[in-house]
This record gives sequence, C-alpha cells and structure tokens, in this order.
Amino acid sequence: MSSTGELRHTALDALHRSLGATMTDFAGWDMPLRYGSERDEHLAVRTKAGLFDLSHMGEITVTGPQAAGLLNHALVGNIASVGVGRARYTMICRADGGILDDLIVYRLAETEYMVVANASNAQVVLDALTERAAGFDAEVRDDRDAYALLAVQGPESPGILKSLTDADLDGLKYYAGLPGTVAGVPALIARTGYTGEDGFELFVKPEHAVELWQALTKAGEGVGLVPCGLSCRDTLRLEAGMPLYGHELSTSLTPFDAGLGRVVKFEKEGDFVGREALQEAASRAAENPPRVLVGLVAEGRRVPRAGYPVVAGGEVIGEVTSGAPSPTLGKPIAMAYVDAAHSAPGTAGVGVDIRGSHEPYEVVALPFYKRQK
Repeated sequence: MSSTGELRHTALDALHRSLGATMTDFAGWDMPLRYGSERDEHLAVRTKAGLFDLSHMGEITVTGPQAAGLLNHALVGNIASVGVGRARYTMICRADGGILDDLIVYRLAETEYMVVANASNAQVVLDALTERAAGFDAEVRDDRDAYALLAVQGPESPGILKSLTDADLDGLKYYAGLPGTVAGVPALIARTGYTGEDGFELFVKPEHAVELWQALTKAGEGVGLVPCGLSCRDTLRLEAGMPLYGHELSTSLTPFDAGLGRVVKFEKEGDFVGREALQEAASRAAENPPRVLVGLVAEGRRVPRAGYPVVAGGEVIGEVTSGAPSPTLGKPIAMAYVDAAHSAPGTAGVGVDIRGSHEPYEVVALPFYKRQK
C-alpha cells in the first residue's frame, strides 16, 4: 500500500486494463490476476511463452567496500562466494531462525549487489538489512521505485528475446544476469524465473516498461506468447514445487523445517544472524526429522486449499500449504507438510480433509513437473 492506504500501481497498469485484465490486490499492489483463461495462460508458458509484469517485487541495492560482508552477516547464504554476474537463492532469518523471506541476490559488480524480495516482505527485508548494516562500510538503498520487472517464461522465450537483443543469451547460465539492451531499452537480463520453465527476468527503468512489453509482445506474436497474470504464476510454481512465502515458508519455520537447510552455509566466514538457532534446528532435524514437505495428487476432483488437514488412519498427520487444479497433470495437486512417517512417495492411506470428507491423495516426490532439458 502507499502511505495514503491506496493500492500501488506498476508502470504497466493502463496497459493491463487495456488488455482486459482482471485486477487484484496483491501485497498492496493492483496486479493482473488473469487476462482470459488462467488455464490457457498456464499451458502457454509450459508449451510456448508467457509475459508477466512482476514490478511489485522489492529491489534493494547494497553497495560499498563491505557489501559482501554485510550480506554474509545478514543472510544465511555465502554471498561473498557469488561471482560477478551470478545470482543466488537464499533466505533472511530472524535471530531465532524463523524465515523472514526467501530472496534472490544478484552480484552486479565487485561491490554492488541487488537483493530481490517478495512484494509482501520488501519493507521487512529493507528494515532488517538497514538495521544489520550497522558497523559495516556499506549502504542499503531502497530501489523499489527504480525498477520495473518483466518476465518472459517458457520454451519459446530464448528465441523471442534473441530477436530483440545482441546480448549473449546462449552463454547466460541459469541464475546469472548481464547488462544489455532489449529492443533498445537498457536492462539487466537475468536467467531466472518462478515457473519451472526456461525464461528471463528483465529489470528496466519504469519509464521503459510499456515500450519493452509492446516489443516483446510483437516479437512473440508468431510463437504463441500471451500475457499472463499472477493466477497462472501460482499454479506454475506449484507444479514446479517452488515454495511461496506465507504458504510453505514463514517466521514459524526455519529453513531446516522447510526442507531447505541446504541454503544455510555454516562454513562461511564470520557470524551471521540466526546462526546459533539454526545450528540447533539442524541437529534437531537430524535426530528427529520435522514434518516433510511433500506433493499430494488427488485421486478425485476436489481441490485442496491451504490450511486443510492431511489425515491418515483417522489422525491428522499434516497440513496443506498450497493447492490448486494442475493444468499439466489434469488433477488437483497440493504441497503439504506431513509427519516424516507418512512422507515417502506412495505411502498408502493418506487423505485430505475437505470440509469433513476425507478425500484420497497419493503422496509424491516434489516437483510435480520437471521440464525436459
């Protein structure tokens, strides 16, 4: 929300409305939920390409001689080991180990980083980084208004982008970014995304967003590119087994509780916020495995939703964190935290309590969907 309590609008707001988008309040931003059929948008990303406005994400720049040291202290990952032009998935935790947010950190230059936070947590992350910067020769800058963010995702996305840039896309690895121009617009071109498909995220100045969206739309006309809203972004990331803050991740969980202990790097130099609590969480998880995040595939047609109990033998053994119909599988799917004893793929007798009815579900390993390389 803006300081006046009104919804914030991205630089593409008028364009979304001209395309007939259904808009929704998302983390204080007025964002496109869908333009037509969310199923069609989802399948376009899986088979062709989709174009997203992600300008609600929170960009925070960290610069200075001790920028790497600050980020190593403030976050759980080893950010100092990220090469220039590369990116890393990591988390910021509280002193008690609870997850404040999951992040992508881009190293733009030797002493310059961009931290990308979820829209709902951008202010929390900014405040935490600012507070944790005390004593470091580094500056934390709120750059949320300095960027618009467009994403092109799907198997046709490399071809679409190649027609608009002379940047070396073939040499651009997953979780890497390089400066370039796309359709004449200066951009940070990153090979990242949240759909399970190959794709790119383009950070540009807000005043260039409409021009870039139109150029990408035109370049994708012949290969089935469609505009996509937040609704299909959610089903795409769910099929790809990617966690969403507020669902699979929260302050009540440590990365070890979420099955993402691998992002915590105890071996890095120096202390970091949450280290002690996270070491305890790691040994607890090793001795007594916490609930495990699993996939559930419905045998029937009823769709599970976040918060629904997972049951077995008349007992509650877990809880659904995200659920939706899967356009790719053609069945309802869910992610859920369940007791370790019921977490193995194929475990019999597991169901979801949907309004008092125990619907049968198959336990499967995540992700539900993996693209063919």
